[in-house]
Amino acid sequence: MSRVLGRSGIKVSEVGFGCWAIGGPFSDSTSGGIPVGWREVDEAESAAALHRAYELGITFFDTADVYGTGHSEQVLGRALAGHRDEVVIATKFGNTFDAGRRTMTGQDVSAAYIRRACEQSLQRLGTDRIDLYQLHLGGLPIARAQEVAGTLEDLAADGMIRSYGWSTDDPERAASFAGGPHCAAVQHELNVLADAPVMLDVCDACDIASINRGPLAMGLLTGKYHAASRLPAGDVRGPGGPSWMRYFTDGRPAPELLARLGAIREVLTTGGRTLAQGALGWLLARSPRTVPIPGIRTVAQAGQNAATLRLGPLPATAMAEIARLLDG
Repeated sequence: MSRVLGRSGIKVSEVGFGCWAIGGPFSDSTSGGIPVGWREVDEAESAAALHRAYELGITFFDTADVYGTGHSEQVLGRALAGHRDEVVIATKFGNTFDAGRRTMTGQDVSAAYIRRACEQSLQRLGTDRIDLYQLHLGGLPIARAQEVAGTLEDLAADGMIRSYGWSTDDPERAASFAGGPHCAAVQHELNVLADAPVMLDVCDACDIASINRGPLAMGLLTGKYHAASRLPAGDVRGPGGPSWMRYFTDGRPAPELLARLGAIREVLTTGGRTLAQGALGWLLARSPRTVPIPGIRTVAQAGQNAATLRLGPLPATAMAEIARLLDG
């Protein structure tokens, strides 16, 4: 089964592969050097996970130029080199970075920078086009974003990108961006613990896809973590992580979210699903426009997430029961 990225006609697998984690560690120098990447990763394992995901039917791969300050794009490009015409690649722009120091250095959405960033992403990915090119600055003023959209239309006219979108959690911003001829998607946070009905309404009204960031709540919905779990420093979820990391606080899972998860765990695992597969199945049932992109680091994770393609959306009875439990 496949889904379509809005008006673009680009078909993707119902579940994608989020490539943030395979970028490895990096930090944000503009915020005191806080970690904004994941722990050290094994590049061979990352490549094997990408290969396994593709073998099992995942054809949509989402990354960003800043993930691992270029490393994620490079690993993805090498791994998919023999399958470029069979996959859909999405990446993002807007954050500047120093690859040598593995750190973010600021932001830039000038027309000249966007074109240069696109060229560099194409080079790292080893391809001649980007299927979905996404603005990575969720809080950019709408007027400025309209200028960015004009630049993206120029890139589309030049054949460098096929479509574009915005990674933002603001429905008003998403709607304002969706009018461009080549706008195909909004990437936003969505999972069973963080619904976004207004954003999904925007996707319906504007005929764009909903690319779901954080579909497993930064790992909370895998069931690996409990009240005594503690993640290490250097992990974006660990101590000293960014202020927007609401699923983990000081390296520990948020107690109120663990409680909510406990209430729906049994329903999510209906039909022999793992907890993660149930969480992804909830997203597939939530809207025909959703495309969850769980972060994958290992071959085992690739296999588990790809099995959702076979298991499909949660049944309507399970969706209704989850709604009742969470609203109660």
